[in-house]
Amino acid sequence: MEKQKDLPFPYEFRELDPEENKLVKANLGSFPTNFVKLGPKGYMVYRPYVKDAANIYNMPLRTNDVFVATYQRSGTTMTQELVWLIENDLNFEAAKTLLSHRYMYLDGFMIYDPEKQEEYNGILPNPEKLDIERYLELLEYFSREGSSLLASVPSTERRYVKTHLPLSLMPPTLLDTAKVVYVARDPRDVAVSSYHHARLLYLINKQSNFKDFWEMFHRGLYTLTPYFEHVKEAWAKRHEPNMLFLFYEDYLKDLPGCIERVAEFFGKKLSKEQIQRLCEHLDFEKFKNNGAVNMEDYREIGILADGEYFIRKGKAGGWRDYFDEEMTQQAEKWIKDNLKDTDLRFPHIEL
Repeated sequence: MEKQKDLPFPYEFRELDPEENKLVKANLGSFPTNFVKLGPKGYMVYRPYVKDAANIYNMPLRTNDVFVATYQRSGTTMTQELVWLIENDLNFEAAKTLLSHRYMYLDGFMIYDPEKQEEYNGILPNPEKLDIERYLELLEYFSREGSSLLASVPSTERRYVKTHLPLSLMPPTLLDTAKVVYVARDPRDVAVSSYHHARLLYLINKQSNFKDFWEMFHRGLYTLTPYFEHVKEAWAKRHEPNMLFLFYEDYLKDLPGCIERVAEFFGKKLSKEQIQRLCEHLDFEKFKNNGAVNMEDYREIGILADGEYFIRKGKAGGWRDYFDEEMTQQAEKWIKDNLKDTDLRFPHIEL
């Protein structure tokens, strides 16, 4: 069978302008990997993504592929675990395997440039405490481009894929071929969680505070922003048979109902007892202490910042503890401006 000819990658990359670059460098300057902007929407991508962008756009898909897609910090991990358990007949024993081993992280590679190895070592506060063998294994994983990583999975195995890429950067046939679960969350809570995630992984300079981070985030100058463009692309496809669009806040309001929706999407029928067991497994206090999902294995390697955690609060409205009055008004205007020409509405956000 003749191989299908690759489509040309439809977007161009450009460097940040001087003002954008100044703001980003003031907050992220110590992190070795830098950003470029992509396409008419100006998505912020780390530079290593450029070399695999066309390959990802054209990567072969399989009819049994499952994608969990989100803007980061929107309930990705909980959704991954829920989807995997439903599709694997609630095999809680097998779910003790690290989630990062059960899912391929399609765009994880873009954060790491192998040519800057020494610079990454330099941002860690205690490099002498590194578990060198496991650290090098992790770097080897993140040096593998996403399309190659997925292609390496044998055809006899099902592929579970995590991605933070917007749909426009994915293969155009994605929703014709694979199942996609997309989760969105109040962007103010996403901003707060992204800030702590950036601190956890040394992506942000030590002296930068949340207000500094917010300035980047809402101006579309942080990883894979502009945020609303990301969400609106998925919202526009929410009625596609292979797309399930969820809000993180719905997990908090009605977890059993969300579990039923996910099960139905995958053609499964769960009993009340099974739903209850999944609710107990995903209970936040239990979930954040689950060693298979909370990335504490990275802390054992020696690459996570002290005092920060991958799974933090798991609640809605925590942004109020971080936003002053000026930022609150700024966020309200930002949200209204971005939703005025769409029927997209977030739970708990009044316009």
